[in-house]
Amino acid sequence: MVQSRHPRAPSRAAACAAAAALLAVPAVVGWSSGAAAAGAPAVRAAAVLVVPAADGPADPEAAKAQVEKNWTAFFDPKTPTEKKAELLEHGDMLEPVLEGFSAGAEAAKTSVKVTDVTFTSPTEGTVTYDLSVGDTMELPDSKGAVVLEDGVWKVSIQTVCQLIEAGGAEAPPLLC
Repeated sequence: MVQSRHPRAPSRAAACAAAAALLAVPAVVGWSSGAAAAGAPAVRAAAVLVVPAADGPADPEAAKAQVEKNWTAFFDPKTPTEKKAELLEHGDMLEPVLEGFSAGAEAAKTSVKVTDVTFTSPTEGTVTYDLSVGDTMELPDSKGAVVLEDGVWKVSIQTVCQLIEAGGAEAPPLLC
């Protein structure tokens, strides 16, 4: 499978640069007391720099709610193709592929239930979900990827490629 290039690297680099800039703030600040005026050495107190965790979004609960909502809508057969494109990474370029997914009797009975969302960075995460066709759970405890693109948590192209291959079809080379 050919790995697609994702524009997430610049955001990681920007996050690292921001963290480096914050860490460049002097870690020790001078503090003077009357003892220092009397010739005793000045006491220095370490400044505490609080850096947000780099392993998830700023508001993980809101992000998780959006992931669950968007993931469920993406796999809902009633969701129009145009809306699905908005919920798929680089979906604006992939509407023809999405139309192909919507064809067929099984697609009309497909649903997912998100059971867990774990963020691996401020712009990426792993989704655990159960995929059902009708009343039959076809893919329990499946793992997929979610990415933050243009301020929206979206199903990753990687996940779509995995599902295409799991269904026994050959994934389009330009996609996967």
